[in-house]
Amino acid sequence: MRGGGSVGGAGGPMGPMGRLDIDAVEVKVETKVLRRIVPYVRPYTWHLVAGLAFMLLVTVTGLVAPYLEAVVIDRYILNQAGLSGEARAAGVTRIALVYIALFVAGWVCSYWQTFFVAWAGQNVIFALRQKMFNHLQKLSLSFYDNLEAGRIMSRLTNDVNSLNELVSSGILNVVNDAVTLLGTVFILVRLDWRLALFTFTTFPLLWFVATGFRGKMQRAYHDVRRKAATVNASLQESISGVRVTQSFVREERNAQHFDSTNMDNMQANMQAAQVNSAFIPLVEIVSTLGVCIVVWYGGIRIQSGALTIGVVYAFLRYMSRFFMPIRDLSQVYNVWQSATVSIDRIFELLDMEPSVKDSQDAFELPPVVGHVRFLDVTFGYKADLPVLHGVNIDIPPGRTVAVVGATGAGKSSLINLLCRFYDPQVGSITLDGYDLRDVTQRSLHQQVGLVLQDTFIFSGTAGENIRYGKPNATDSEVIAVAQAVNAHEFITKLPQGYNTPVHERGARLSVGQRQLIAFARALLSNPRVLILDEATSSVDAYTEVLIQKALVTLLKGRTAFIIAHRLSTLRQVDFVLALEQGRVVEQGTPEELLRQERGVYRTLYETQMRSLR
Repeated sequence: MRGGGSVGGAGGPMGPMGRLDIDAVEVKVETKVLRRIVPYVRPYTWHLVAGLAFMLLVTVTGLVAPYLEAVVIDRYILNQAGLSGEARAAGVTRIALVYIALFVAGWVCSYWQTFFVAWAGQNVIFALRQKMFNHLQKLSLSFYDNLEAGRIMSRLTNDVNSLNELVSSGILNVVNDAVTLLGTVFILVRLDWRLALFTFTTFPLLWFVATGFRGKMQRAYHDVRRKAATVNASLQESISGVRVTQSFVREERNAQHFDSTNMDNMQANMQAAQVNSAFIPLVEIVSTLGVCIVVWYGGIRIQSGALTIGVVYAFLRYMSRFFMPIRDLSQVYNVWQSATVSIDRIFELLDMEPSVKDSQDAFELPPVVGHVRFLDVTFGYKADLPVLHGVNIDIPPGRTVAVVGATGAGKSSLINLLCRFYDPQVGSITLDGYDLRDVTQRSLHQQVGLVLQDTFIFSGTAGENIRYGKPNATDSEVIAVAQAVNAHEFITKLPQGYNTPVHERGARLSVGQRQLIAFARALLSNPRVLILDEATSSVDAYTEVLIQKALVTLLKGRTAFIIAHRLSTLRQVDFVLALEQGRVVEQGTPEELLRQERGVYRTLYETQMRSLR
C-alpha cells in the first residue's frame, strides 16, 4: 500500500496549536539572505551598471563644486594671485560657466541614473511578484488553512515594495555614499592633510554610534513588518465578513479589535521612529564636533598663514558633504534592514513546498468513464487526528451518489480527497484504476467538476465567469450550458446580458443566481466526475425546482457525488453513502437504506420529514 503525503502544512515553523507562523522567524542580516535576490537582478546588470556610472558622474560633479568655490574665493575674490580687475572678472566668469556646466551635467546624469535604476528595479519586482503569485497558485490547501489571506497579501505588496526600495535606491545609495565619503577624504587630504587628520578624529565616534544602533534597527523593522502583516490580515477578514459582522451587530467589537491591532502596528512604527530619531541627533553632534575642529584648527592655521580662507571654506563645505552620507546612513540602513527582512519573508514563502504535488513520473490522466474507488483510506488534516477511518467505496461509472451524514461526519473530507486537494495518510483512491497520486493534478482537475456551497464569483462578466474553466468556449457553448441549468433566462434579463459585470463575489447576484452560474461553469468543462458540495442548500424553493430539472440532464452519463443536508434534494440519486464519525456505515440505494430500521440514512430522512410537517 502506498503512503500518502503530509497534510499538516507546507513546511515552515509552526506556532501554538500547530498553526503556521512564518512571521515569528528570527531574521538575521546575513549575506546569504541578500544572495537570494541576485538571480532576479542579474538579467538587468547592465541597466544597474549604467545607473551606477551616471550616479558616479553625479557624485563627481558634486565633489568638484566646493573646490571651484575655494578657487573663486582665494584666487579671484581675495586676489591672492595679484591679478588685474579684468583677469579677476574673467576668472569668476569662467568658474561660473564651469559651475553651470557641472550643474547641467549633474541634472542630465541624475535623470539617466533614475531611469536605468527604475527600469531594473521595476522589472525585478515584476518578475518576483509574478513568481510569488504563480507559486501561491500551486500551494496546497493546507497552506491556506494555516495562513490568513491578509498575511499572504502582505508579502505580495508590502514586502515586495520594500525590496523595490533596495533595488531602486538602496544599493546605489550605498555605493554613492561610499564614493562620496572616499572622494571627500581624498580631497580633504589633498587640501591640507594636517587639518584632515584633526577632522578624522571623529571617525571612531561615528563608528561607535553606527554599530551601536545596528541591532536596534534590525529588531525594530522586523517588528514593523510583522505588525503590518497582522493589520492586513485583520482588514481582509473584516472586509470579507462584513455581512456577518453587520448581521450580528459586531461593528463596535470588530472596531475595538482592529484598534488594538492597529495600535500595535503604530507602536512598532513609533519604536522604529524612536530608534531613527535617536540616531540622527547623535550623528549631528559628531558632525558639529567635526565642524568645530575645522573652525578652531583652521582658524589657527589661517592666522599663521599656513592656510587660506578658501581652503577652510572648502573644508567646511566638504565636511557637510562628508557627514551627509553618515546622516543618511540611518535611512539607507533602514531600507537595507527592511529589505533584508522582506527578502527573508518572501523566500520563506517561495521555499514552501506543496504538501500535495505531482510525482516525478506523473502522467496525464487519459479520458475516463468515472469509475471511483476508495481503498482502505484513512485521512486527517493533522496526521495524528484522522477524520476518515478505513473508507472502502466502489462506485461504478455513471452512478449518481448521495453522500449523507451529520455535520462533521467526513463528507467534505471525502470530496477533498477525490479532488486530490489532500492526500490520504493510508490507502489509495483510483479513478478508472489510475491512482490519483500517479497522474498530474492538472489532468485530474480537468475531468472532475466541483460546485461548492459557498459559490465564488470572480470580478468580470457573467459570461466570463461561466467560461472560467474553458476560456476558449464560444458564445453558443456558454448559452447552451446556461440554458441547461436554467440560468439563461435571468442572465438575459441583466442590463447587458452575458456581458453584465457581476463584481467581486457576485455582489449583484442573488445566492440562487450565483449557484446557477457555478453549475454552468462546471458543466462547460464537461467533467466525467461531477461533485456538488452542498450546492443546493442556499437556494430558494423556486430555484431549487429549476436546479432539480437541470440535474436530470446534467447528471446523465457521468459519475456524480452530491453532498446535501436536505435529503429532499436527492431525487435523482441511485446510490447513497452514509457516513458517521469518519466511517462509511451504510451504502446502497435510497430504497434499501430506508428499509433499515435505526439506520443512519433512515433516521436523517425521518427527522427531516417530520421537520417539514
